[in-house]
Amino acid sequence: MEKKRINLALQGGGAHGAFTWGVLDRLLDESWLEIAAISGTSAGALNGAALKAGLAQGGARSGRRKARENLDWLWSQVSEVNDLRIDRWLTALFPYPQALNRWIEMFTPAAWFDQMARVVSPYDSGPFYINPLERIVKRFEFEHVCKATGPDFFVAATNVRTGKIRVFSGREITAEAILASACLPNVFRAVEMVDPQTGKAEAFWDGGFTGNPPLFPLYEPKYPRDIVIVNINPLLREGVPQTPSEIEERINEISFNSSLLRELRAVSFVRRLISEGRMPEGAMKDVLIHMVADDKTMNEMSATTKMIPTVGTLDRLKAAGHVAADRFLTEHADAIGTRASVDLVGLFD
Repeated sequence: MEKKRINLALQGGGAHGAFTWGVLDRLLDESWLEIAAISGTSAGALNGAALKAGLAQGGARSGRRKARENLDWLWSQVSEVNDLRIDRWLTALFPYPQALNRWIEMFTPAAWFDQMARVVSPYDSGPFYINPLERIVKRFEFEHVCKATGPDFFVAATNVRTGKIRVFSGREITAEAILASACLPNVFRAVEMVDPQTGKAEAFWDGGFTGNPPLFPLYEPKYPRDIVIVNINPLLREGVPQTPSEIEERINEISFNSSLLRELRAVSFVRRLISEGRMPEGAMKDVLIHMVADDKTMNEMSATTKMIPTVGTLDRLKAAGHVAADRFLTEHADAIGTRASVDLVGLFD
């Protein structure tokens, strides 16, 4: 097949980001498919960093191999984290953490931790606080993550003070920037650092609140028209949530999809103006949107599996991502570069 270039937009969603691992693993099989730019939030930022660092090294074949190795390493490390919500810092609040952990593992752990998250702040742990992702992220090869070669890479976080999105790129992408992108405020302390853009000390939370993932960095003329969005949070969930956990889960899905839907509505509006000849040629980019998703599998998951990355769940999600990417390539590979494979008008009907 002739060479085609795409941009990737990778959603966040905790351990469900293993779905994106499977998608990327499958896309890397296709030598004709070139990734020009990557935009990632939260788990999407972690996946994006592993992908970028690999592709930035060596030639096309060796770069793809290295990217696959990086992704495998990343998720092997994530699988060793018992629970993204508590890992070690919450148990430090109690006098006998090992005994408490064993008791919790025997009796309804998910329910207990869900209740604790409502009354315990990550700031309550004092000097015992540890972000379980930090040891993983700090081992990324940032000399390659920030390299000028390979796809351009963008990481989204939310500025706590202003409530605005902050997109990091190039040398701005540090371990702190990626940890900020994945910083759920009821789970982790805000990531505080000097913003290289302003020179001010700022605090950041998860980028999913303001851009999950942001598409606008990919609108630059130098990038291809095609944006392939890897969806983790299901857009459609049948039935009305009734239990407290179901209600909270759907609220989170809706809020973390809202920024993406706003951007897609704007893309749809611009495309309509262009098609109707109401916008001068070249004034705005005619973006082609594609999606790789598996709402059926994601509807079978829960908020708990986002925070507890068991090997079985990660393997299932990777396999589902692989199948979803294969289906996308089979059905829509010919659309890349010529037409959108997502009906944006129908999406908002």
